[in-house]
Amino acid sequence: MKSLRLYAGPAARRHIERHGLPPQAVRVVAGAAGGPKGLILNHLDRHIFGQWLASSRQTVHLVGASIGAWRMATGMLDEAPARFATLAHDYIHQRYELPPGKTYPSAQEVSRVFAQELHGFFDGHVESLVAHPRYRLHIVVSRGRHVLGREGPLRTPIGYLGAALSNAVARPGLGLWLERVLFSTPGEPLPVDLSDLRHRRVVLDAANFEAALLASCSIPFVLKAVHDIAGAPPGAYWDGGITDYHLHWNYPSMGGGIVLYPHFQRAIVPGWLDKPLRRRHRATSALDNVLVLAPDPSWVATLPDGKLPDRSDFRRYGTDTEARARAWQRCVDESERLAEEWAQWLGRGTPADVLEPL
Repeated sequence: MKSLRLYAGPAARRHIERHGLPPQAVRVVAGAAGGPKGLILNHLDRHIFGQWLASSRQTVHLVGASIGAWRMATGMLDEAPARFATLAHDYIHQRYELPPGKTYPSAQEVSRVFAQELHGFFDGHVESLVAHPRYRLHIVVSRGRHVLGREGPLRTPIGYLGAALSNAVARPGLGLWLERVLFSTPGEPLPVDLSDLRHRRVVLDAANFEAALLASCSIPFVLKAVHDIAGAPPGAYWDGGITDYHLHWNYPSMGGGIVLYPHFQRAIVPGWLDKPLRRRHRATSALDNVLVLAPDPSWVATLPDGKLPDRSDFRRYGTDTEARARAWQRCVDESERLAEEWAQWLGRGTPADVLEPL
């Protein structure tokens, strides 16, 4: 493999050594927050949902935050490969009206445009999505508490400063300021213990789908918070990546099955505020049954600008949206190599000798 690397927890490796990796072994598929970085997984998503996983019949839980939630919801749609191509196109070609003299749009403008994109993308599909016979979608959103219960020019920065300080002391301290909210489609509940952090579960339906997905993508200060989502407690709802950046959850608690994790890197960072806390980037026993599919760092260095697409590109390219779009599209085009190597590994019978420790 020249582009793709496979990282397995101990239990996942043992399963693959003994049984290979038939699609029916997958019980959960996870999608991380990370904005434009998720574009590098576009062709992997097309193959996994359009071909490989589609050949199985078991219930599969699709868990995602931010762009990961958009990806997981897309995987539930008919003609998934074409829908993933549309997702990439829409994300790459997003355009915003800029205030005079500014190179970055206002939070109000980003929220307005993004809400329009989500509505256009899922319009006419929501009813069937929330009633899918075998996929269960779980959208992760961060709900503000106390001072973060409403968005405001003073209370929001003060609240997030408090959240960052509390989180730095101990991750459960984040629950003083924010709680994990899981919007889940009806049916079998997610069989994963979420008691590591303050949380609640809400039924995801046609009335709150778009609001929940928009909230899961609403990065503080970049987009506006979504307030008072139907069927959920009142309050301000933000990007699910704040509480669960990469969904570092207690997956062995589900009692069996593999967690398939198409990811843009090896490390699974618990929350967005943990990014500077390197000690929290290490794999733990919570990931024992996880298989991560991630691009090889040396291959990433060959991409435009020598890195994955990310939000810094909006400032890097400024008003030259066409140049940014070309760079991002090339990354999506190159990502087909990841899917090809994944398909080749499956075709060889999933040999475990290529697996690396997570």
